[in-house]
Amino acid sequence: MAKYFDVHPENPQRRTITNVAESIRSGALVAYPTDSCYALGCQLGSRDGIDRIRSVRNLDDRHHFTLVCQNFSQLGQFVQIDNDVFRAIKAATPGSYTFILPATKEVPRQLLHPKKKTVGVRIPDHTVTQALLAELGEPLLSSTLLLPDEEEPLTQGWEIKERLDHVVDVVLDSGDCGTEPTTVIDFSGGELEVVRRGAGDVSRFEQRTARTVTPRFRRPR
Repeated sequence: MAKYFDVHPENPQRRTITNVAESIRSGALVAYPTDSCYALGCQLGSRDGIDRIRSVRNLDDRHHFTLVCQNFSQLGQFVQIDNDVFRAIKAATPGSYTFILPATKEVPRQLLHPKKKTVGVRIPDHTVTQALLAELGEPLLSSTLLLPDEEEPLTQGWEIKERLDHVVDVVLDSGDCGTEPTTVIDFSGGELEVVRRGAGDVSRFEQRTARTVTPRFRRPR
């Protein structure tokens, strides 16, 4: 039976955030709000958490998991990024974007795309998510809470609790955060590719061509 926490969307209770972070460190699978839909999240490197997310969403090994990061300093530890791509991402975050980039050795192998060796990263613009990430001190391994054969993600905390009560361990509810997922931009192939049009405005990227990402990367500060 999942634990249910209701927090204020702009001033989340510190004790609640601490409790949820402790649960994640202990291996919990959590449903939590972001700036574009609710998401499933677990601790970085949790094989059990990855398997549970795959099971809930019926995902295969080609699915790109996302590392939800607090800031650029954290993001830069996990992806290879050149100066042009850095500037493009910097201008669009925090926000409702997921960026696919070549992964560094810091990313657990089970998170990588099996052929491309890439991973998704994003920096959300959501007070509750940022509070949780600050408390964790590391990225949250995540995937949109979109159930198999359904067209839209779940968007109400009480409904998530009701439907996934025996599937997730924690539900963190801060109110409706919409049904539109992130816009996904792939920078990994040399040419910029808009993989999915979602909540983030793609107009800033549509006329831009990415330089080839090299093995050398800049660690954002």
